[in-house]
Amino acid sequence: MGNSYAGQLRTTRFEEVLHNSIEASLRSNTVVPRPVFSQLYLETEQPLAHDGRTENDDEDEEVGSESNSPPLPYQMKPPPEGCCTTDGFCQAGRDLRLSSLGSDPSDVPPGFMLVGVRCPSLPETLLVCAVDRRFLPDERGHNALLGFLGNCMGCGEKGFRYFTEFSHHINLKLSTQPKKQKHLKYHLYRNNQGVLVKGAPICWRGHDGRTRQTGSSLSEGHVTSDGQPPNMTLTRPTHTPGSYTAGSAVDPVALPQIADVSHSLTNDNHAAPSITQPPLNQSRPGRPSAKGSHANAGPPKKRHKGWSPESSANNLPESTAKTPPSSSGLSTLSVSSVFTNGARSGLSVTIPDQLLHTCSLQPVIFKGHGPLPQLTGNANEVLLSSLLQSCYLSSQTLPRVYQHYGPSPIQPLSTEMQILLTVYYLVQLGPDQVPLIEDLEQIFMRSWRESHLSEIRQYQQPQTPASQGRHYGIETTSTLPGLPQHLSLPPQSQQPLTPSQLPWLAQLAASSCGEGVVVLGEKIGSLAQGLQQMFSRLMEGRLENTNYVVVIVTTPGQETQSCVVVTGKHQCRALAESMYSPKEGLKEINHQLSTGIAQELIHYCNSQQDGDLDSLLDSATVDSSEPSPLSSSQESAEERNLKTTHSPKDTNSPKDSHTQCSKDLPSPKERVSSPKDTCSEYSVEWREVRPIQLAVARKLLSHVCAIADSSTQNLDLGSFDRVSFLILVPSSEVTFQQTVLHLWNSGVLQELGGLDQECVSQREAERFVVKMDQSAQARIDSLTQEAQSNSYTLYILVHDHAHCDITSASHSSSDCGLGLVDQLLNSRQVRDAPNILILHVTSFPFALQTQYTRISPYNEIHWPSAFSNDMDLYHEKTRYFGVSELLETTRSGSSLPLMRHDSSFESMVSALEERFPKLHSAVIRTTVLIQHYCVALMAASGRIDSSHNLHKHTSVETLEIVQSLLTASQQCPAHHGHMVLLRIPSLALAAWAHRRLSRVRRQLGLEESFEIILGNPNQALNIGQSFTDQIKTWLKIQDADWVPQTYLELEALPCILILSGAEPLGESLPRSLKYCDLRVISCAYLQRTTLEQELGLAAYLVRAESRPPHNPGPGSDLLESDAEKLSSTDNEEEGRENRDSPLSCSQQVQSCPDSGALDPFPAQSTTSPNVSQKGTMDAIQPPSQSQTQLQPQPPSFPYPQATIHQPQVQSYSQAQPISQLQPQPQIQSQSLSQTNSQTYTQTLPLHQSLSQMQIPPPQTQPHPPAQSRHQHSKSTSSGSLSPRAPSPHQSCSWARGVSRPPSVLLPRALYDIITASDSSGLPRCSSFLPHMSVAWASSFRPLLSKMMTCTEQSLYYRQWTVPRSNHMDSSNRTEGRNDNFHPRRLLLSGPPQVGKTGAYLHFLGILSRMLIRLMEVDIYDEEDINYSAQAEGVLYHLPNASWPNPDIMRTMPFDYTIHDPKYDDTSSVYCPGFTPSFEGNPVRLEDVYLRRRTARIKLSKYAAYNTYHHCEQCHQYLGFNPRYQMYETTLHAFTFTHLLLGEEIQLYFIIPKSKEHYFSFSQPGGQLESMRLPLTSDWTPDCIKSPIFTPTTGRHEHGLFNLYHAMDGASHLHILVVKEYEMAVYKKYWPNHIMLVLPTVFNGAGIGAAHFLIKELSYHNLELERSRRLEGGAPTGDVWPFIILADDSCVMWNAVELDAHNGSVEHAVSLKQILQHMEACPDLAHYGLCGIRKWSSRGLTGNKQREPFSRGLLHDFLLLNVDRSQNVQYDQNRFTCHDVDFTLRLHSAGLLVCGFNSFSVMKKQIAIGGYRTFIIKTKTTDVPTSVGPSQYICAPDSKHLFLATPAQLLLEKYLQHTRQKLFPLSTKNYTHPVLSVDCYLNLGPEVTVCFVSSRPHSVNISTTGLLFSGLLLCFVDSFVTPGFLKKFTFLKGATLCVISADRSSLRQTVGRLELEEEWRFRLSDEFQTANAKEDRPLFFLTGKHI
Repeated sequence: MGNSYAGQLRTTRFEEVLHNSIEASLRSNTVVPRPVFSQLYLETEQPLAHDGRTENDDEDEEVGSESNSPPLPYQMKPPPEGCCTTDGFCQAGRDLRLSSLGSDPSDVPPGFMLVGVRCPSLPETLLVCAVDRRFLPDERGHNALLGFLGNCMGCGEKGFRYFTEFSHHINLKLSTQPKKQKHLKYHLYRNNQGVLVKGAPICWRGHDGRTRQTGSSLSEGHVTSDGQPPNMTLTRPTHTPGSYTAGSAVDPVALPQIADVSHSLTNDNHAAPSITQPPLNQSRPGRPSAKGSHANAGPPKKRHKGWSPESSANNLPESTAKTPPSSSGLSTLSVSSVFTNGARSGLSVTIPDQLLHTCSLQPVIFKGHGPLPQLTGNANEVLLSSLLQSCYLSSQTLPRVYQHYGPSPIQPLSTEMQILLTVYYLVQLGPDQVPLIEDLEQIFMRSWRESHLSEIRQYQQPQTPASQGRHYGIETTSTLPGLPQHLSLPPQSQQPLTPSQLPWLAQLAASSCGEGVVVLGEKIGSLAQGLQQMFSRLMEGRLENTNYVVVIVTTPGQETQSCVVVTGKHQCRALAESMYSPKEGLKEINHQLSTGIAQELIHYCNSQQDGDLDSLLDSATVDSSEPSPLSSSQESAEERNLKTTHSPKDTNSPKDSHTQCSKDLPSPKERVSSPKDTCSEYSVEWREVRPIQLAVARKLLSHVCAIADSSTQNLDLGSFDRVSFLILVPSSEVTFQQTVLHLWNSGVLQELGGLDQECVSQREAERFVVKMDQSAQARIDSLTQEAQSNSYTLYILVHDHAHCDITSASHSSSDCGLGLVDQLLNSRQVRDAPNILILHVTSFPFALQTQYTRISPYNEIHWPSAFSNDMDLYHEKTRYFGVSELLETTRSGSSLPLMRHDSSFESMVSALEERFPKLHSAVIRTTVLIQHYCVALMAASGRIDSSHNLHKHTSVETLEIVQSLLTASQQCPAHHGHMVLLRIPSLALAAWAHRRLSRVRRQLGLEESFEIILGNPNQALNIGQSFTDQIKTWLKIQDADWVPQTYLELEALPCILILSGAEPLGESLPRSLKYCDLRVISCAYLQRTTLEQELGLAAYLVRAESRPPHNPGPGSDLLESDAEKLSSTDNEEEGRENRDSPLSCSQQVQSCPDSGALDPFPAQSTTSPNVSQKGTMDAIQPPSQSQTQLQPQPPSFPYPQATIHQPQVQSYSQAQPISQLQPQPQIQSQSLSQTNSQTYTQTLPLHQSLSQMQIPPPQTQPHPPAQSRHQHSKSTSSGSLSPRAPSPHQSCSWARGVSRPPSVLLPRALYDIITASDSSGLPRCSSFLPHMSVAWASSFRPLLSKMMTCTEQSLYYRQWTVPRSNHMDSSNRTEGRNDNFHPRRLLLSGPPQVGKTGAYLHFLGILSRMLIRLMEVDIYDEEDINYSAQAEGVLYHLPNASWPNPDIMRTMPFDYTIHDPKYDDTSSVYCPGFTPSFEGNPVRLEDVYLRRRTARIKLSKYAAYNTYHHCEQCHQYLGFNPRYQMYETTLHAFTFTHLLLGEEIQLYFIIPKSKEHYFSFSQPGGQLESMRLPLTSDWTPDCIKSPIFTPTTGRHEHGLFNLYHAMDGASHLHILVVKEYEMAVYKKYWPNHIMLVLPTVFNGAGIGAAHFLIKELSYHNLELERSRRLEGGAPTGDVWPFIILADDSCVMWNAVELDAHNGSVEHAVSLKQILQHMEACPDLAHYGLCGIRKWSSRGLTGNKQREPFSRGLLHDFLLLNVDRSQNVQYDQNRFTCHDVDFTLRLHSAGLLVCGFNSFSVMKKQIAIGGYRTFIIKTKTTDVPTSVGPSQYICAPDSKHLFLATPAQLLLEKYLQHTRQKLFPLSTKNYTHPVLSVDCYLNLGPEVTVCFVSSRPHSVNISTTGLLFSGLLLCFVDSFVTPGFLKKFTFLKGATLCVISADRSSLRQTVGRLELEEEWRFRLSDEFQTANAKEDRPLFFLTGKHI
C-alpha cells in the first residue's frame, strides 16, 4: 500500500490533536464526534484514491508487475514499415483517443462492447476499442472466456484474435507482456448528450489465475496455502478475489451454483464470506459461514494461485464436517483447531508448551487481513477462526447495483478503516461481553453508508425490488448496534486513512480502556512476529487483564495485515464452546461426565466450611415407611458415582424460614380418600376450540380453495370425495401423545369417517400421527401407495413443528434421525402426487423462508396478531402472552419483570468457570443450579438446623421457587400446585439432576409433596402412582390403567419438570407452569429460532377478563410472527395503556410463594400500569416507612436482594362474592394510601368502574382502592400461612395462577442480548440469523423494520437469506423447476402455544365438510304442480316401452296443464276436465325464485360442471390448462335474413382451431359457409348427432358448460349462445368452446330472442347443408334436422328402470346415453319437439304407473325438429313463459310433442345470472330503485318517470302483477278463462288462460258453451278476423286488452276487428309502457264487454 501521503501531516500537532479528539469521542456523550481527520491534513497536492494513494501510485503498481517478481523485459516487435507509430493512433493512422471519438457515431457489432484502453505513454487518455463481451468479465469478475477478440474503432479492422497483436496495432508500446487485464480498463457508454464517456471499471478481479497476488504475497513471494483469500488493495471499487456475495442475493442467474458446492471447493468459502447476520446476533464468534451455500460462491474459472485445497480447513467444510452448523449464525463457520499447512512463508509461530495450564485459557485467533503464519507446537491449545476475515471480506463486497452505475462507483471500506473500527468495537465491549460479529458487521455497514450517503440514495431505488416496498431498501441507521453513539465512528472525511496512521489511531483508541485491548502495531514487521510477541506476553502474565490483542502490520510497500487474538478467559470459553455444533456440545458434556472430569467440580461444590452437604442430608433423613415408586429406584449406579451434591455459595436465605412447609402436608392417600377435599376453581380448558382457531382454520381452507381456483390446475378439489390425513411430529413421545390427545378430543376422526363414533379410542387415533423417526418411512410409503390407488381421496400431510428437521437428506447420517423430512416429504412420489397436500405448521417459519423456499408466499397463513385491531372480532376469552409480552415486562421499572436473570447465580458460575477452565459451562451451570435447588429444599423443609446458614448457598430466586412449590398445595383443599420447569438440554446432565433432586427429596421426606419428572424426548412420561391417582381424581377418570402421557395432563400437579433435549420439540406445558428456569440453556447458539424456541416454553394464554400483566404496548410482534402491524407512536401506546389497563380483577401479583391470602392490591404494584403475573413480582424500589410497616425485613437477609420483595398481590374473578372483598382492619399508612390511590385509579380501565369490579364503594375512606384491599402483614422470608382461614377462592394457588404467565429466569448473557434493542427499536434477537441452516445473502441488507407485518417479514427473509448446503431447500433451484414453489404446499405460522394444533385439526374437519359439499349440489326438488285434480288415465304405452309410437301419441289428448313447479306463479292454461285449486295467497315471482325448494344431492360421475372444476380428463376439453397451448380461436361472421327480423342479421361465431372440423368453409377465402350436420343414417357409438345450443347470460363462471363427464367423453358439438357485450368474458373462461354471439340489437333481449335466433339459424343452416349435400350427390332429406336446446343449469340426468322387486328405480346416467337413446328412436322424424321431465325426489312415489311418454308442455331440455317446426317460431320479444307459448303454438300447428318420462333432468340452483334475473331501473340513475308494478305503465303523452327497461318486459310484468285490476272477473274463476289468441301471456296465478290459434287447420280445444271473462289480443295478425272472434261468447263486463307496437296500429286493430260493436272503450283506457319514445314503448287499450 505504500507510505506516501496525499498531504503533509502537521507533525507538531498530530499527536495532540489526534489524542485529544479520540479521547473526547470515547468519553463524551455527544452524538457525533468532530471530524478529526480533516484537522490532520493540509491542502492536498494530488487527487486521492480511496485508500490514500494517488491514482498514479495505483497505476505504477499495476503496470509494474502482477506478482512480486521483477517485471520481465518485453521486446515489442517493430511495426511494419510505413505504419503510423504515433501514440493515440492506430497503425493505419486513425485517431483512437476518447476525446476525439467521443462525439463520433460508432458502429459496434452485435455482441461487442466499447472499452477504454489505458495507454502508458498517455496516462490521461483512454483509447477506444470494441471487444467481444464474451472475453470480458461480468460485474462480479466472473465468466470471462480466456482469449481475446477485438476490433479497431479507428480504421475499422476487425478480428484481432490476440491481445498482443491488437496492442501492436493500436501502438501501446509496452515494456511488459501485453495482458488484457492490465490495459482494458473501463466500460464506455454514451451519456444523455450522446457523448462517449468513461464508465465503470472492468472488474477483472477473481476472474483468472493470472491476476496479481495481494497481501503478503506481494512482498514475500510465496503462495498462501491456508486458504486465506489475499486482501486486495482497495484502489478500485472492485472485489476481493472471488469474494462477491451481496450481488448474489439479487442475481438469480448465479443462484444454482449453491447446490454444486462441494467441500473441496474452498474457493467459494472465500467467495461468499460475508453472509453474516443482522447486528447483535451472536454472543460468540464462530458462525456457520454462508460461504458454502452462497449463491455466487463458485470457484474461479482458473485456479487462482492463492486458492489452496487446504482453505477448506477453516471454512465451509468445517461447518459441515469439523463443526456441523452450530446453532448460531456465528457458530460453525470458523472456529477450528486445524493448523496444518500454514503459510509456507518460512515464518512460523511456535505455540508455547503448557499454554492452557499456565494461562488457564485457550486463545482464539481471528484471522484478519493477510494470511496467518504457520502455527507449530502445541497447536491444539489454540483455536483459529476465520469469522472476522469473512466479515471483512463481505463488508468489502458491494452489491453490484453500487458497482456499475455511473462513472464514479462507490468504494467499499478500506482495510485500515475496518481495522480501526474493529478496535473501536472491542474497546467498548464490557469485561464480560463476548464480541458479536453481527455487531461489527453493522458498524462497518453504517460507516460505509454514512460515507456514501448521497450515492446510496441515488442507487437505492434500482436495488430495491418494487415488490418489497419500503422495507427492503438500505436504511441508514441512527445508531450502531453494540456501539455507543458517542464513539460510534471515526468520521469519514474526504481523505482516507493511511497505513502509517493506523497504528497510532488504534493505540490511541485502545488506551481509553486501560489494558482491556492491546494493539501491537509498532515495530511489528509481520503477523508472525506479532503473534510470537503476544504469546510471550501471555506466558509472562502480562496479558492477564487483557481481553483482546490486535496485531497490525503496516510494512511499507505491502498490504496492511492484521489479526485479533482473544485472551480474555470468559471470552475464550464462550468462543470455544461456540465452536461446537449443538450436537457436538452435548457429546462433549457427556464425555466430561462419563470420564469423571466433572468429579472435581462436584467434590468442590459439595464441601462447605461447616460440613459436607451429604452429611447434613443424612442427618435430616426421615424414615419413610413407603417410599414413592419413583424414589425407591432412584439410587442407581451412576447416582452412587456422582452421589456427592454440590452447594455453590450464593446469597443467604432466612434462618427462620419455611419450617411449616412440609410438616402439615397430608399424604396422597389421604388426599385421594377424602371426597370433601375438592376445589371449585379447578377446570381443564385446553380442549376447547377458540374462536380465533376457527378463524385460522377458515383462512387455511380459503388458501386451499385459492389453489384449486387458480388456473394452474394443481388441485382439483371437485374430484375428491373424502379427506384422509397424517400428522407428522418430531420424535418426542410426549409431543406424539399430546397430538394424539388433541386429535382424539377434536372429533375430527368421527367427522372424517375414519372411525366409528362408538369405537374411537385414543389408541386408535395413534394411526393418524407419526413420529419422525426411522419408523416414519414405512408410514409415508404406505400413504403414497394409498394415494396412488385412491385418486378420489385428498391426503393432507400435516408437518407439525416443521422447523425441527430441515436437514438435507444428503447431509444427514443414518443414526441421527435428521433429514427424514427431506427424504420423505420432498420425495418425488409425494411431490408429484396430485392428491397429496402438505401443510407445514411451525412457530418459527424463518428457516423455510429463503431464496430457495418451496412454499409460495401466497400460501403462507399467519396467526392474527394480538396487536391487530381485528382481534376483537374473534370474541376471544383468552389473550396470548408470548415473547413480546415477556420483553415488555422488562421495560417497566415499577415491578419485578417476568423475565429476569439471577445475578448471584451468575457470580457463582463465573467463579467456578475460572477455577475449572476445562469444564464445559453447561456442566458448571447445571451443577450450581441443582446445588441451589438442593440447598433451597433443605432450607425450606425446615429439617436442617438453621445454624448451618444454608441461605448463603442458594439464591433468592431459587429459594422463592422452592418455597412456592412446597407451599402451593397446602393452600388448596384438593392440593393443587404449580409446575417448575428446569430446562437442561443435555440428557446426561438432566438425568443426573433428576437423580440428585430425587435423592434430596427422599432424604428430606418430601416424596409426597411434589413430583420430580424427567422429560426425556425419547421416553414416555413417567410419574409416581400416588400422583397419578391424584390426577385421576381431579380429572374424574375411572379407567384403572390410565396414566398421564402428556404434560398437559399434569395440570395443577405440584412438580419439578426437568425438560431435556437439544431443543424443545413442541411439548405443550400446562397452565399451572409458574416458573420457567432457563438458567442452564446455552448462550452459544444465537439464532432467532433457537432463542424463541426456548423462550416459547413460557408462552401462555391468559383469560381475557384478566388483562395480561404487562399490557404490551407496541411491542415487537416480529418475535412471534404475528400477522398485523404494531402501533408505533407514543400516543397509541398511551392509549393502549389507558384502554387495556392490566389492573383488572382477576390478575395477581406475588413476590414470594402463594402462601395465604395476601394483599390483593398492594400499593406498591398499583403505581405501575404494568403489573406482573404468574411469578415473582417485586417492586424494585427502596422500602419507605409505610412499606416497612407492611413488610418488615428479617435480619437474616443482609444482602440487598432481599429488599426487593414486596407483598403479594392477589385478585379475584368478577363473579366473586362481595363479602370476600370486604375491607379488613390492617396496619396501613395514610401516606401509603395517599401516594398510591391516585395512580391506582388512573390505571383502571376507563370502561371498568368499581361497581363492575364488585368492590364495595367506600363509606368513610377517601381512597377506595386502598381501603378495599386485604392488607396482610407478611414477611418475604416466612413460609407460614396466614392465620385467617381463607375462602376457596382465595386459597387455591393454582386457580389464582392460571391468570398469570410464568416467570422466566435466563442466563445473564442471554438476558442482556434479548432485552437489548437494535437501531430500529426491535429486540436484538429478532434481527439474529433466523436459523443455523441458513445464511445471510449479503452484509448490505437492511434491518428488519418494527412496522413489518408477518407477510413483509417473510418477504424479507425470502430476499435476504439463502439455505446452506445442509438445508433441505438448498437443492430446490437445481431441479429444473421454473417457479420453484411446490403448488400444494402451505405454511401455517403462529407464536408458540397459541393453539395451532386445534386450528389445523378444525381445518381438516371443515375441509372434509367442504369436499362433501363440493361433491354435492343444490338441486331443485319440487313436486309437479297441478296433478292433484287430474284423474289418472289409462296407460297408452307399456311401462317398459323404449320409444313412443307416433300413432298412439296422436290418440293421446294434449295436456295443456303446466306442471313445471317453476311456473307455479303463472296463469294456468285452460284444459277441459281439470279444476285447479286456488289456495293460499299468491306469491310474487321474485319471492318464489328465491325460496324454491332444493335438495342437496351428491354429484354423479356424469355431472356437468362450471369453470371451477378441474380434473386431468377435462384439461384438453376445457382448453386452458397451462400444460397445453392456449387454444387459438377465430371470429367468423355469418349473415342471414329472416322475414320477422325485417333486415339482414349478422352473427358471429367464435370457433377454436380444434373445433373447426364441425364447420365448412369456402375454399378460396376461408369464409364460414355452414355448420356441418350428420346424416340421419349416420351412427357412431361415441358421437352425438344433434348440436347442443345453450343460451346463457351472466353465468360465465357458474354456467354448467363443461359436458365432458356428462357426455362420458363422447364427441359432441356444443355451442354457447352469448350476448355481444359478454363475448370477451365468456371467451376468457371457456376458451375451447364454440360461441354464437347474438347481434347487438339483442343485448337487452330476453330468452325468447335467443331461442328464436337459434331455431331460425338452425333451419337456415339445415337448408345450407342440404344444398351442400346435394352438390355432393347425397339425398337432401337425409340431413339430421334436430337440435338440442339446453338450459345452462342442467347438472345431471337420470333414467328410470323397472325393477321386478322394487318397482321403478331411478339412477344417474350420462347425457350421452339419454341423447343416443332419443336419437335412436325409429320414428323421431315424426315429432316436432321432444323433451324430458324435471327431476323430483317424489317424482316416482306419487304416481307409480306414470305413462312412460306424455304429450304436453316441455321445458328446460328440448330436442327440437327444426325442419317440421319450420313455420312455428319462438316469440323473439318474450322474457317469460316463452317455452309455454311456443309449445302451445307448436301443438296447435298439428305437430307431435313427446315427453320422455323415463328420463329426467336435474337443475342446479344458481343464484347468479340467468335470463330470469330482471333489473327494473329508472332512466335517470343506474342504481336499481324500488319501482312498483303500477309504475310500469302510464298514460300516453303524460309526464311520467320513464324506466330503462325493455317495453316487452314491463308489459309482461305489469300483466302478471295487476290481474285483479285488469281482469277482475277472471280472478279465481277457472270456468270462465281469459281468451288469449295466438299467444300465451302470464296474467298471474289466479287467472286461467284459454289458448286458441287463429291459423287455419289449427288444433284447438272445443270452446262450445264456454263463457270467457276476458279477451287478450297481442300483436294480432291478419288471421284474426271479426268472424273468428264472433265464435266466442263473453260474460257481460268481461275485459278486453288489445296490445300493439304503436298507437296507430292499435287503432287500426280496433277498427279492423270491429271491436267497438261489442266492447266499450274510453279515452282513459289507453296506456303505454313507461318507456321513453326512443325506447319504443308498447301501447294497449282496455275495454268492457257490452
